[in-house]
Amino acid sequence: MDQTIQLAYRIAIVWAAGFLLAVAVRAVLPEQNGFTLTGHEGTLFIPFSRIGFWTCLLAALTVTALVVGRALLADIGWGNFR
Repeated sequence: MDQTIQLAYRIAIVWAAGFLLAVAVRAVLPEQNGFTLTGHEGTLFIPFSRIGFWTCLLAALTVTALVVGRALLADIGWGNFR
């Protein structure tokens, strides 16, 4: 039970940090600078602030998946994860 509570706290801290970092990146980076992708239907402008925002959230999701995967592997006794 202690390991489950510790895992829940780790995941909460990672997600909180990810959201705070994503909001900070979105606030700091300018909206008018970014990438313009050109296709058959037209152009798509992607600002740097949105790229940074989604990168931070993807990082939080990746860390969460790694932490949960490690805990699952430790629970089934595979490897030395403690």
